[in-house]
Amino acid sequence: MPRYCAQPPQTQPVLRPDLSPNRSRAILLVRTKWINGTVLHYAFLDQGGDIGGPEQLDEVRHAFQAWKALGIGLEFQEVADPGDSEIRVLFRESEGSASYVGRDNLGIATTEPTMTFGWDLTSPYGKATALHEIGHAFGFAHEHQNPFAGIVWDEEKVYADLAGPPNNWPHEVTFNNILRKLSQNEVTGSTWDPDSIMEYSFGPGLIVRPEAYRGGIPETLGLSAADKERVLQWYPPIVAQPARLQPFQSAPVQLATGGQADFEIIPPETRRYQVGTFGNSDVVLALFEDTADGLRYVTADDDSGQDRNGRLDVKLVKDHRYVARARLYSNWGNGSIALMYW
Repeated sequence: MPRYCAQPPQTQPVLRPDLSPNRSRAILLVRTKWINGTVLHYAFLDQGGDIGGPEQLDEVRHAFQAWKALGIGLEFQEVADPGDSEIRVLFRESEGSASYVGRDNLGIATTEPTMTFGWDLTSPYGKATALHEIGHAFGFAHEHQNPFAGIVWDEEKVYADLAGPPNNWPHEVTFNNILRKLSQNEVTGSTWDPDSIMEYSFGPGLIVRPEAYRGGIPETLGLSAADKERVLQWYPPIVAQPARLQPFQSAPVQLATGGQADFEIIPPETRRYQVGTFGNSDVVLALFEDTADGLRYVTADDDSGQDRNGRLDVKLVKDHRYVARARLYSNWGNGSIALMYW
């Protein structure tokens, strides 16, 4: 049996019981995904730990490059100071391999790792592990937990096998990483991709159904066609210059669930401003400043599940360039929304 990624438990939003099913589903579907165009800064907390030398760091860099080569809208930048990073990488055999999922990374103290590697990344399986953990960091869950997979497990055998070497997992880790099925509200589409980089390989005897997989699920060592399609769906390439937003002039926004609108802001004077949405919508609203090192995150607001609009209260500097990005969970009410700063 191979060693597996032990994903930390995901945060679960507390949604009001009176929210409509469609609104709740949209929030659950989008909540872990980053604002497209975000620059994810990553830092290494050591130089390979006890699993190898600098070549381990190179494999993580190569894995980021492999995802970026698909043309996705996210950007990646390595930084020396962990305090400047959203993703912090630790190499330590005793920790195993794992990553927080999507925007859950933002809730972890900057002194703590958010992604760990517990085995050599220079082997084919290790290279696949690096791709897998970065997939988690983008907001993707384990594919074998997809509710549309239809997997029926021999649960006692799964618990027994994972309790032994090389994983030595307690009951709750096995349940959370293998047996627990995701809600249909948390997954995109309605099919299972056994070739996904987010899929574990399994030996024979653990799966009862589908019958075709009683002999196991083979190793996946690269990104599948569905992986590429899915990541481009959530993070399409950013090719257009965002429209300029003028003070006190609202800009209408027409988006589908998960869609995003970007606007450029160049303030005419230095002062505190309000940036916000209007209308019946659940959004993540984020502001970035254009610096010599690229777009840097300034602040954000998430109004999902609340009967209010997103608001940012922030000091903007005259003639500096900012980009406001609003990612939609859902429209409700009349469905018309707009963005303005004043």
